[in-house]
Amino acid sequence: MMGADPEVIVEVSADTLAQRTAGRSVRTLVAALSERPVAHLVITGGGILEQVMRALRDAKDRDDIDWSRVHVWWGDERFVPSGSEDRNDLAADRALLDALSLNPAHVHRMPASDGSYGKDVDAAAAAYAAELAAVAEPGADVPAFDVVLLGLGPDGHCASLFPHHPSLQHQHTSVIGVRDSPKPPPTRISLTFNTLGAASEIWFIASGTAKSHAVAMALSGADRTDVPSAGPRGQQRTLWLIDREAETELAQMSGN
Repeated sequence: MMGADPEVIVEVSADTLAQRTAGRSVRTLVAALSERPVAHLVITGGGILEQVMRALRDAKDRDDIDWSRVHVWWGDERFVPSGSEDRNDLAADRALLDALSLNPAHVHRMPASDGSYGKDVDAAAAAYAAELAAVAEPGADVPAFDVVLLGLGPDGHCASLFPHHPSLQHQHTSVIGVRDSPKPPPTRISLTFNTLGAASEIWFIASGTAKSHAVAMALSGADRTDVPSAGPRGQQRTLWLIDREAETELAQMSGN
């Protein structure tokens, strides 16, 4: 599952990046729903992703999308109690989801540590894998996501796939439990490389000089073990949507 080569689009600022990514999201989901009964959107956490979600919430054409036909999934989640400020879904609710006319059955939250599986992160990950499979086309383990929105950390991690972490060796399932994350909280649930790579489009969104080195490494042919964000590629398109600050080191490497 090689996927599409990365394309880089540079915006002048984080605000412009968020606004244009929101507009791109509307167009992509409207197009998907014109062809199929439902669309599948994957979101994650992080500052620029929350800014994109707020821009989408406030977009004038937001409701061109029939949100009742959109399935929302998470690329990763912190395995903490429901309602915790550390939860990615809580941030997404505040930034976007609470404002949308979503079908509650289409909002696929990853389990919390105070839920049915207790502290067993592997059981929680397996349950999410089963939920993905239940919605997938016959013969597939996961839905064909229309678009996955991914941020990346200064270390090059994406979702909860961290450089050289032992969990990178367990990519044979669609969802994994992650223990001893180098970034707190230590226990997480994450989609795997193969699951992310089932998407039609993957968009990496990065803003600020703190992300500049990771962007440059991911786009310079690094191995995904060293720089996990170098790994995921969409089947039709892999976009790197970044601002000028995040482009700094990449531009230096290319001599621009």
